[in-house]
Amino acid sequence: MLKALLKTMRPKQWAKNVFLLAAIVFDRKLTNTDAMLNTVIGIVVFSLVASVVYIINDIADAEADRQHPTKRERPIAAGKLPISVAWASAIILLLISFPVAIWLSPAFALIALLYLILNLFYSKWLKHVVLLDIILLASLYVIRVAAGVALIDVVRFSPWIYIFTTFLALLMGTGKRRAELSEIADGPNAQRRVLDGYTLSFLDQLITLASGMTIITYSLYTFSAPNLPENYAMMFSIPFIMYAIFRYQYLLQVKGTGSAPEELVLSDRPLQLAIVLWGLTVLVVFYLS
Repeated sequence: MLKALLKTMRPKQWAKNVFLLAAIVFDRKLTNTDAMLNTVIGIVVFSLVASVVYIINDIADAEADRQHPTKRERPIAAGKLPISVAWASAIILLLISFPVAIWLSPAFALIALLYLILNLFYSKWLKHVVLLDIILLASLYVIRVAAGVALIDVVRFSPWIYIFTTFLALLMGTGKRRAELSEIADGPNAQRRVLDGYTLSFLDQLITLASGMTIITYSLYTFSAPNLPENYAMMFSIPFIMYAIFRYQYLLQVKGTGSAPEELVLSDRPLQLAIVLWGLTVLVVFYLS
């Protein structure tokens, strides 16, 4: 039962909470022990709150999941995790996470609460609304960045990071919908209702737009943010962002994958290499240049 609960909590999805690190990285506080500790604890708290959402979603969707060719293997739908235990686990996780969140920062706790509420609204209603579903998915990533900012004493964090994150998240959300639409093979009962409002060509146009804006906004950050070195060295990180985005588009449109962006990041070696090289470049520019 413990294994079933852990599977329902979706630990792979916790990788998304790496966006909380944006504040401490781009405000140059990686060497600040207190800021780093707060951020790490904050990531754990956000992961627990996210798991509450997944548990509640699986409880609410149990009947529908049993009709799905793959989701029927989820522990609650398969009967491996009793609903009573699932509810009790969700309540316990909330009782653990929010007192810690308040202790870290009241602003952080409010952002975590907003994240929880938006997720529940998305799961119940908004995921069925064309375009709004993608926009709300993107907003959850921006909220993660804001949560990271609330955890530390920000001095030089650039608003360009919020704009870049917005378009990057829109790209991932649109790519997720495209992958889901391209994987449909079992008729309307096996797909999200919202997919009826999309076509592959329309989503490809949105992906192209989001990709271009992601590269443009990051490029603007590298030479216009006030907290960067005056030698414009951060521009050396642009090629890695470009490659990562092009690689993601390739995986989506050529290889037909991408319904779970976080799984691509955890499994695709070229994408991982681009992200690592980008991260190393940022660290060198911030701390060694």
